[in-house]
Amino acid sequence: MFAAVDLGSNSFRLHIGKYEDGGIRVIKSARDPIRLAAGLDKNGHLTEQACKTAIDSLTRFRAILRDYSLNAVRVVATNTLRVAKNASELLPELERAIGYPVEIISGEEEGRLIYMGVAGVLAAPQEERMVIDIGGGSTEVVRGLGGHIRHVESFGIGTVNQSLAFFPDGAITAAAFERAIISARSHVEDAVHLFSFSDSVNVYGSSGTMRAIADTIGRNAMGDGRITLSSLEDLMQRLIDFGHVSRIELDGMKPDRAGVIMGGLAVLIGFMQEFGIEVVTPVEAGLRMGVMWDLQLRATQADRRELSVEDFGRRFHVDAARAHSVADTALGFFQVLKPATDSYARYLYWAALLHETGLVVSPTGYHKHSAYMIANADLPGFTTREQKLMSTLILGQKGNLKKISEMLADVDFAKAVLALRLAVMFMHSHIALDLDKVKVKLKSKIDLEIRRDYIKEHPSIDFWFQKEQEWWAGIGVDFGVKVLS
Repeated sequence: MFAAVDLGSNSFRLHIGKYEDGGIRVIKSARDPIRLAAGLDKNGHLTEQACKTAIDSLTRFRAILRDYSLNAVRVVATNTLRVAKNASELLPELERAIGYPVEIISGEEEGRLIYMGVAGVLAAPQEERMVIDIGGGSTEVVRGLGGHIRHVESFGIGTVNQSLAFFPDGAITAAAFERAIISARSHVEDAVHLFSFSDSVNVYGSSGTMRAIADTIGRNAMGDGRITLSSLEDLMQRLIDFGHVSRIELDGMKPDRAGVIMGGLAVLIGFMQEFGIEVVTPVEAGLRMGVMWDLQLRATQADRRELSVEDFGRRFHVDAARAHSVADTALGFFQVLKPATDSYARYLYWAALLHETGLVVSPTGYHKHSAYMIANADLPGFTTREQKLMSTLILGQKGNLKKISEMLADVDFAKAVLALRLAVMFMHSHIALDLDKVKVKLKSKIDLEIRRDYIKEHPSIDFWFQKEQEWWAGIGVDFGVKVLS
């Protein structure tokens, strides 16, 4: 069983699902409509009350998770925590409340997971499709074929921010809707050409807002009962006729959604107009289902991150033979160093595979270019935190260690850095290394034992050892080299 927790801009949600018969069956759901995006002040900080509400919600979710025997849990945060200036201060408190790491994912990663969730419930591997997910703070649009994603974009417009911007006092007018729709169109107009939209593409709406709009249209006999521009315009006119959010009375529209429905409706109308979409089909799947599918794939060794690393290396013309040689050697050294856990092993391996990507920019300071690229790239499957970890490892592959000295307080991380530095050093010295004939330890100091014939055959390694001793001495660590006959 898996659990997915979605810290959205509009609501916090939890799904617990069980993988069986080739699918994932949701056995428990929970939702808190906390309106996190509305808690951003004019300076972009989440207010004290908004933070408390978020923490209280995750405390309740933790109590639910305790009742289940779970194989894996993943907690993902979306747009509001991406943009909140005090997110880094709130994050540790959220993690203490839920009892698991909280991953702030990029908009592109959010779109990828949403599409995975939709593809998992639509058994149509050859279907050309587009998925639109209107969240509280952002809207993701994904174009794909079956389970394969062709393009994904995340737009910084959603139900909460659009409602606050154009319907701030709850008044609903035709002029406000017109401005809100034009605003929505302006967000997407420059990206329409990226999605190669045609009549053969089926369009799905995966968000709670989309399903609420569909339910309201169906229950109140608007248009032909489907999500079409005609039906949406009918719904818009009825909302305008009510005149204020407090007076909305429509079957299927829950009171907690009424305050943000105008913003979501404006986004949907604007996007459908700009893309030329005739009909959108709501689907009961999205981010949380995608997270659980991702956990299932990881459990069966089909990790999307592996493919991302391969694709990135190919895109920037990384020498695959050199990369795999360094990665294998670094992982070997890491195991010799006997870390307390293997938590850094996979990130060390991936970092080693990508350590030379910066050569595409310049051979000079390539490790710095590589680190920047990995920290800021769109790497499907990876969280911002994971990319930062790999970026730090790559930055630490050579040169001054003071730039990462704070991270080296973690002994296992220091061992990962040392393993990568040694692997890179031996690769540059053109030594075909036999790890059984090299010994290395890291305790209060670093002790390395190496055969004399390695130094005799490859004189440059002696130079690298001297430099390495200088770099480690710069952070107060003794690096001792013993040459064996």
